[in-house]
Amino acid sequence: MARTGTRPVVTLKSTAGTGVTYVTRKNRLNDPDRLVLRKYDPVTGRHVAFRETR
Repeated sequence: MARTGTRPVVTLKSTAGTGVTYVTRKNRLNDPDRLVLRKYDPVTGRHVAFRETR
């Protein structure tokens, strides 16, 4: 079964400047803007905002 382009793979990069990244999928139809999620950054030891990079 082929995957369509409605749920592309996106990379989330830490806004704390540590270089930590997460990889996830998003629905392009529901969230056309850049995705921002609050996730755990193991380098800083706390939750920070992770922003979608292109």
